Amino acid sequence: MLNHAERSNNKRQVLSVLILTSAYMGVEVVGGLLTGSLALLSDAGHMLTDVAGLGLSLIAIYLADRPPSVKRSYGYFRAEILAAVVNSLILFGISFFILAEAYLRFSAPPKVQGGTMLVIGSMGLMVNLVGLWIMRKSSQKSLNIQGAYFEVLSDALTSVGVIVAAIIIWRTGWYIIDPIVSAGIGLFILPRTWKLLTEAISVLLEGVPADVDVALLRKEILAVSGVSSLHDLHVWSLTSGVNALSAHVVIGRGVDRDQILAVIRSRLGEKFNISHVTVQVEREGFEESTVHE
Repeated sequence: MLNHAERSNNKRQVLSVLILTSAYMGVEVVGGLLTGSLALLSDAGHMLTDVAGLGLSLIAIYLADRPPSVKRSYGYFRAEILAAVVNSLILFGISFFILAEAYLRFSAPPKVQGGTMLVIGSMGLMVNLVGLWIMRKSSQKSLNIQGAYFEVLSDALTSVGVIVAAIIIWRTGWYIIDPIVSAGIGLFILPRTWKLLTEAISVLLEGVPADVDVALLRKEILAVSGVSSLHDLHVWSLTSGVNALSAHVVIGRGVDRDQILAVIRSRLGEKFNISHVTVQVEREGFEESTVHE
């Protein structure tokens, strides 16, 4: 679970990358128009989506840092996941646009200024690498930051493609490499964006976290001395790194309830990274109208 210090660090990181990206985006747009390069305009387009995506991520972090309220008992954790979904959809949109534009240019590739394209592409790669370095650690803990990280990574890959295409055009005049590189970048981005989107949707649908083995978790609870059975077990994520669990545990006669709860909470936290634990303790013979395995 991300603590206040980690969320504050995420804010600073995203804000730094947002400023860098915004400052360079104008250069990319002007350079793309001057050189006539689709690859460079694709990089500029990704920069534009980065600005929007990073802005959404920053807003989501601020919302997630707000305390719980009477109407929102879990606070605004899910704001980060919603931002990840929006960022994924933005990436899908820009990737399909690049592919469509590249297809149109294959038949009649326009002339491109390779030298200018090379300089601007190199500058873009440097900006993207700095952004990736800033967010490299936080992206492993938060889907929201991971979404922003992937957007900057896609820009870095685009910049590499721009540089390669620029060198080829500059040395050979083979202009068709521009749409070829652009199409390759678009295809490379799609599966990574799909992975991010499916992970975010899984959280919204309260699916079992990818890092939790429910069968193993069930065995761990049943192995606690005094626990005779277990039912109505549910595991889900509130947001990245914040897993929750609810379950009904049946214990034998004379077993200390508080001790059972303490052991279960300790094992779930240490072995399964579950911070929100709700366990209903029942005595043997207690029956409910509906029981779910």
